Amino acid sequence: MTWTLMVPRQVDRLTVKVFNTEGGEAGSIELPPVFQLPVRKDLIRRAFLSAFTAMLQPKGRDPMAGRRTTAKYWGVGYGIARVPRLPNGTARFVVSTRKGHLAFPPTPERKLHEEVNKKERVYAIASALAATSRIELVKARGHVFTADTLPIIVLDDAEEKISDSKQAREWLSKLGLWDDVVRSQEGTGIRAGKGKMRGRRYVEPKSILFVLTSYEKPLAKAVRNFPGVDIATPGNLGILHLAPGGVPGRLTVFSKTALEEVARKFEVVFL
Repeated sequence: MTWTLMVPRQVDRLTVKVFNTEGGEAGSIELPPVFQLPVRKDLIRRAFLSAFTAMLQPKGRDPMAGRRTTAKYWGVGYGIARVPRLPNGTARFVVSTRKGHLAFPPTPERKLHEEVNKKERVYAIASALAATSRIELVKARGHVFTADTLPIIVLDDAEEKISDSKQAREWLSKLGLWDDVVRSQEGTGIRAGKGKMRGRRYVEPKSILFVLTSYEKPLAKAVRNFPGVDIATPGNLGILHLAPGGVPGRLTVFSKTALEEVARKFEVVFL
């Protein structure tokens, strides 16, 4: 599916380097027009919140919580609070008593998903793509790298020739990206709160995003277990990949074919 985006003005096309499997420069390429879009942080934030809240599961308390009891109202004349009580005088059925329910518990009727217009969502994804080429935004996210042009574009044969993690580590070191993986590893820590008991014990900073033609490529399998690394294809590339936390400027590596496929999805018209 192709999306058409209207842009009020045209700026100079960006030229970035293309790298080979040895980490050396193998030429240059002009980035597609989608990378010329202005970075709309407000739309990116809205689209992120919409995608993030879409994954939340509605939750609520049992309507009968605190009410399964034989307590009865005694009536007046006892000089005590007029609440249902057990025969031994223990109060029940109210908030402030033992085995009482919460005062204002969460309800499953609460609307958790924040909706966003389709055109806004598409423009936000395109804008987040453009942010991957802005060095100042990528550095502002905290990424560590030595490359002088972004995003990193690699030849298609890198997806086949780099087949294990040792090769991938050496290759990323030559590209000047391995320090960002180290940053993610050093920043990994134990989560504060009850999430430790619910299958999300560790918090791991985001590192490099690889946009490849397939998840089954040897390069994808070689890098998928690196700390903070994510893998996406042009077909499922979304705002959660490009702007984690709603902050644009993800350090991104594209294969040449994947970049062309992404460019075909976004048709930019300059007014």
